[in-house]
Amino acid sequence: MTNARERFALIGAGPMGLAAAKLLSRHGIGFQGFELNSGVGGLWDIEGPRSTMYETAHLISSRKMTEFTDFPMREDVAEYPSHREMKRYFEDFAEAFDLNRHYRFGAEVLSCTPLGSPGDGWRVTWRDADGTHQEDFAGLLIANGTLSTPNMPTFKGNFDGELIHAADYRHPRQFDGKRVLVIGAGNSGCDIAVDAIHHGVSCDLSMRRGYHFVPKYVFGRPADTLGGAIRLPMALKRIVDGTILKWFVGDPQKYGFPKPDHKLYESHPVVNSLVLYHAGHGDISIRPDIDRFDGQTVHFNDGTSAEYDMILAATGYKLDYPFIDDGLLNWQGDAPHLFLNAMHPERDDLFLLGMVEATGLGWQGRHDQAEMVVRYIKGLREGTPEARELQQAKAQQFDRATGGMNYLDLPRMAYYVDKATYLKVVRGWIRKLKGNRA
Repeated sequence: MTNARERFALIGAGPMGLAAAKLLSRHGIGFQGFELNSGVGGLWDIEGPRSTMYETAHLISSRKMTEFTDFPMREDVAEYPSHREMKRYFEDFAEAFDLNRHYRFGAEVLSCTPLGSPGDGWRVTWRDADGTHQEDFAGLLIANGTLSTPNMPTFKGNFDGELIHAADYRHPRQFDGKRVLVIGAGNSGCDIAVDAIHHGVSCDLSMRRGYHFVPKYVFGRPADTLGGAIRLPMALKRIVDGTILKWFVGDPQKYGFPKPDHKLYESHPVVNSLVLYHAGHGDISIRPDIDRFDGQTVHFNDGTSAEYDMILAATGYKLDYPFIDDGLLNWQGDAPHLFLNAMHPERDDLFLLGMVEATGLGWQGRHDQAEMVVRYIKGLREGTPEARELQQAKAQQFDRATGGMNYLDLPRMAYYVDKATYLKVVRGWIRKLKGNRA
C-alpha cells in the first residue's frame, strides 16, 4: 500500500483529470482524486455544481478529432456530440479504466498549502458531507478546468432589464418573449445567439472585433478532418485554408460582421454557419461594442442605441485556482508561466493539467500533456537521466510552444499554443522519457 506522503493529490474528474488518473494508475503512481461533483465529466455534466454547459451545446470539433486515441467514441455518436453524449463518454472512460475508485466525489478542495521547501509535500484541505478534512501528499496535480469562473466585464451606467453571463444560461426558454442582446461573438456567443433568434422576440449581437468563421462541414465532411496529411508552413496554410473559407463561408462583412483585426489562427475561429445564415436573412443585427447602459436602452459606440429586455454576456472565463495561492503557480500577467503550460520551473511537486488551448488539439493532445507529466514524475522517482534533462530544461526557459504565432493580447489567449509545435515538443519529451521502458 502506498504511503500517503508518497501519493499525489489529483484535483478534478473532468477529461484532463481522468486522463491523468488513467496514466497515474497505469504507471504505478499512487494518488487520491478529488471532485466537487457527484461523478465524472467536469463541465460536460450540466447538472454539476459549477458546470457552465447549456442544453443546446455541442462540441465545435468533430468526435474523431476530439476523442482519446485509445478510447474512441461509439460509432452511433453524432459527428458533433452533444454535452449529454460527452458526459456519457467520460463516464464510460472512467468505467473502462476503473477510475471512479480513486476519487472522493462531492469533495470540494478548500486549500493546498506547501509543507515547507519544494519537495516537502502539500497539505490539502477539503470539505464533504461529513465535514472538513486534511491530508498530506507528495505533490499536486491540478486539473479543475479553465471554463468555470465567468469573466464579467463592467459597463458604464445601469441596465434595468435582466443581465446574465453565459455561465448562467441553460435553456432557450430563458429568451421567451424577450428582446435579447448577446455580447461577445465567440463560439458560445454565436451558438447562444442562434438560440435567442428562435425563442426571443429579437436578437442583436454586439461584437468588439471581427472573427474568422469556419463551417462545421466542408464537402460533406467535418471541416476539421480535412487536410493534415501534409504539414504546411503557416503562411501557406493560411492561404489554402483562407481560400477554402471564402468558398464555403463567403464574406461575413456583407452580413454586417466587422472585419477581423488578426490573421487566421491568431485567435480561435468561430465554428458556426448558422449565425451567418441568420445574419444574411436579417434575423439578427450585428452591433458594435457598447458605450453605456441607460435603463433598458443600450448605447453603442457608433452612436446608435436600442432597447432590450435581456442582455447575455458571452465574454468568456477567467483562469481560477481558488484553493492555491497564485504566487505558488508562478502566475505572471494573465496566466501561470509554466513550461509547456504544465510544469513549474522550480517545483517538481506541482503541475497544472489542461491549461492549454489550440485549434484542433482535442482530448488526445491534452492526454499527451498529462502523459509527459506522469512519465516525468515516474522518471524522477527512478532517477532516469531523461527526467533530469527535462528538469533542467524547464528550469532554464519558459517555453509555451506558440510556434512564433502572434496571438491576440487577450487573457483567454495567454495559454494558447500552436498545435503542431506543441505536440512536437510534448511528444518529443514523451519519447525521451520512455527510453527503453514501457
